[in-house]
Amino acid sequence: EFGDNRPGPMPLVVIRYLVALGHCTDRRPIPLAIQEHPPIGSILMCRFDEGFQAPEMVKTRPVIIISPKISARPGLCTVVALSMTAPQTIMQYHCQLNFQPPLPAPLASSGVWVKVDMVISVALRRLDFIRLGKDQGGKRIYYYDTIQSADLARVRAAVLHGLGMSALTKHL
Repeated sequence: EFGDNRPGPMPLVVIRYLVALGHCTDRRPIPLAIQEHPPIGSILMCRFDEGFQAPEMVKTRPVIIISPKISARPGLCTVVALSMTAPQTIMQYHCQLNFQPPLPAPLASSGVWVKVDMVISVALRRLDFIRLGKDQGGKRIYYYDTIQSADLARVRAAVLHGLGMSALTKHL
């Protein structure tokens, strides 16, 4: 993060340079990217706000990591986004999860929907841990849980349905 000990606002030329490098938007620093591929089933936040256009995802959303670390794809992982809103028509490629304990606010919901029809590989720089707040010493606290293996199997089955590969679900 940027230090707070600099006098005055950040010069415009520095802002433009950092924006070009992808380290900040406008005058807000972007959180440092995750450096290592997260474990399968990890729940993180993903920034879909740059380089995407509607009807693609265009905002920051919680996601589940569904791919293992692949040495030939450094810096990438495959994710499915989560939504607090149920789909208008529930299809085989929709999957509802009930996290126990629930995700932290404002993501807490009695039923979280996995948007498995929108599988995407993203750069690790788009990912960030879910922030829970700060401890008594001022250090940030993050959410590090992964989904249960039974829920991961349901997500994977829904992904196969969403990719038109329903016949492969019997192999899960």
